[in-house]
Amino acid sequence: MADEGFANLVVVRTDAVVTVTLDRPAALNALDAATLRELARAVRDVRRSRDVRAVVLTGAGDKAFSAGADIAAMEAMTAAEGHAYSRLGHDVLLRLEALDVPVVAALNGVALGGGLELALACDLIVASERARLGQPEINLGLIPGFGGSQRLALRTGLARARELVYLGHMISAEEAHRIGLVNRVVPADRLRAEAAELAAALAAKPPVALRQAKRATAFAAAAAVETGCRYEIEAFGVTFASEDRAEGLRAFREKRPPVWKGR
Repeated sequence: MADEGFANLVVVRTDAVVTVTLDRPAALNALDAATLRELARAVRDVRRSRDVRAVVLTGAGDKAFSAGADIAAMEAMTAAEGHAYSRLGHDVLLRLEALDVPVVAALNGVALGGGLELALACDLIVASERARLGQPEINLGLIPGFGGSQRLALRTGLARARELVYLGHMISAEEAHRIGLVNRVVPADRLRAEAAELAAALAAKPPVALRQAKRATAFAAAAAVETGCRYEIEAFGVTFASEDRAEGLRAFREKRPPVWKGR
């Protein structure tokens, strides 16, 4: 069964598992405001359903799970609009993370910036062997704006998270698995089946126990993440108001090295 009420998502239910596919392949499934709002609606629909037991989140095509925030949209934003964009992303990802049922991210291609942050808000991450992951915001004069500075450290430890955020480089799926960022790496042609099988296995577990297991494992980090995410929104706002942010986004569009001014 498919939900036809979305422009940027494809939502399909099979038995007790809902699969949500980011469906903007021409834009590498970038997370513009419209897509984030649709994702919030899909999360709401899952939350209201009493018989959904697991969710799979993936991207259309084979190039990208999500390349992150919409660069063209961000370049046109004012500082206040950038701050609001970060708040929107945080709100949607917090709602996703708070679902009672487990969510499996299936990374079919690059997961960069906001795309990686979206995966980090899921319970488990399965990656295609072709996937590449990273938080490249620093190269645009920005920092992660959808919770990456907080959730990444919980997955990999502080030292690894700092390296990824500070340097902004991509890593392979194999390296991501080695440092604990992803749970499994599978051949590209097996990704969707592997994610579906994992979600079905989760859906077969006793719902009350699984719900409490999710709440219990989240408890230790919950307060720290909530506080840290509030700080990240403000810090993202500071970078968004900088001249370096404008230069970084302009240089990206013009395909040239940025010239940082430090203000």
